[in-house]
Parts: sequence; structure tokens; C-alpha cells
Amino acid sequence: MSNKNNTINYIEFPLKKNAETKQFYNQVFGWEFTDWGPSYLGFSGAGVAGGFNGEDGAIASAPGVLIVLYTSDLLAKCQEVASAGGKISRPIYGFPGGERFHFLDPNGNELAVWSE
Repeated sequence: MSNKNNTINYIEFPLKKNAETKQFYNQVFGWEFTDWGPSYLGFSGAGVAGGFNGEDGAIASAPGVLIVLYTSDLLAKCQEVASAGGKISRPIYGFPGGERFHFLDPNGNELAVWSE
């Protein structure tokens, strides 16, 4: 992977729950993880490299930066998120360009998923 100037090339979320985070994102989105110690997880398979950082008491707070993921089947993905233990913080709603929902992951990070 080459780095491109002025682009997002890494996303880092706060981490509180290591095992739950890996299970949740692997089950719902198919992401793979690399453990870089007990309080840092790298992830791949999300379209951009990233990690979950639990060092120095990282705290998830909202509102923060909203990461929006894409899916071809919004209703099914919403059900997968809920079944995996995610909390739906904003049910499916329309916005210009499609529909989306928001959820809280096991660490309290809020993300959104959209579809056309």
C-alpha cells in the first residue's frame, strides 16, 4: 500500500473492550485483526487501515467524527449489528442519496452504515 498525500490513510478508534471489539467487527463486517499488545488492535478489510487504541485511557465520546460504512443490504446489516451486540442509536432513516442508520460499537464509538 502506498501513502497518498492529503488523504485519510488510517482511522483510529478508542478501545475499551478488546475481545468484544474483535468479535463484533469480524462478525458484522468481516474485518481481520492484529493484536499489537493488550491495548491496541490493528484492523484490515475495511477499505482503509486502522486500529483501536486503548492506551492512555482512550475514551469514546459522542458526538465525534462519524465514520460511515457502506452496505448493499441496509436492513440485513442493521439486524447483524443488533445481533452482534451493537446498539442501534438511530434507526434507519432517509438522507440525500439513500438511507442509513447509526450504531454504537462495544466501546461506545458511534458509526453509521448507509445504502443507496
